[in-house]
Amino acid sequence: MLNYQRILLLRTIKIILLAVFTLISIAPLAWILLSSFKTNREIMLSAFSLPSSFDFKGYQVALEVSPILQFYGNSLIIATASTILNLLFVSMTAYVFARFEFKGRALMALMISSSLLIPSSALLMPIYRIMVSIHLFDTIVGLILVHTALGLPTSFFVIRSYFQSIPKELEEAAYIDGCGYMKTFFVIVLPLAKSGLSTVAVLQFLMSWNEFMFALVLTKSEKVRTLPLALNYFTTQFSFNYTALFAALTMVILPSIIIYIILQEQVTQSMVTGAIKG
Repeated sequence: MLNYQRILLLRTIKIILLAVFTLISIAPLAWILLSSFKTNREIMLSAFSLPSSFDFKGYQVALEVSPILQFYGNSLIIATASTILNLLFVSMTAYVFARFEFKGRALMALMISSSLLIPSSALLMPIYRIMVSIHLFDTIVGLILVHTALGLPTSFFVIRSYFQSIPKELEEAAYIDGCGYMKTFFVIVLPLAKSGLSTVAVLQFLMSWNEFMFALVLTKSEKVRTLPLALNYFTTQFSFNYTALFAALTMVILPSIIIYIILQEQVTQSMVTGAIKG
């Protein structure tokens, strides 16, 4: 009886803690979403009250006053292109490190992984000088290359661990059947690593979509401005229109949340697989 009460108490504490963490995570997002439907007067009177009516006027004003669709397009192009390039380069590199023995492999893998410990702010000046010298400053191509490079260490760590979980016998059987190295990699290995590649794609896309610091330093014109950087623009444009400000914030944060919710199971499953094998 005493053991049962102890289990019940621990379960109750666990549920309470999960509820508190869930509330802390969801409450700010729910507050922003509800505030986007309020009037300025309702927001000023009570920040936590429900809107009297669900009016989309704030979204209409946000789209009319700011070039948010252009910012969306820039972020979508940069995030998608950097994700594709990241997957292409890292998958081939990680496969070589996971399958072949060569001199200096451990040291090179350590150097790539240890780059996760370098603060992003320490890379600002070198990357800025490089982008200026190769004439890619204030360009979408420059941001694509930078975002691709920023995600390389994390992607390498995840994909290499996943490749190591694939039995080598499958590749040996493909070689016996006459498949070459490239065909084995693209036809046999990559489909088996679909969960790991999906995880890397989600992480890279979200990183690029939400990246602010390099977008701020490496751009100066509105034509290449991304959504996170545009939040400063929104703060200036909507300084007295809080409804439009919250509407703009909602349009910025919702895509990344939706993408993660859709693919969270694959991300979690691949992380567990990589952690066990790695």
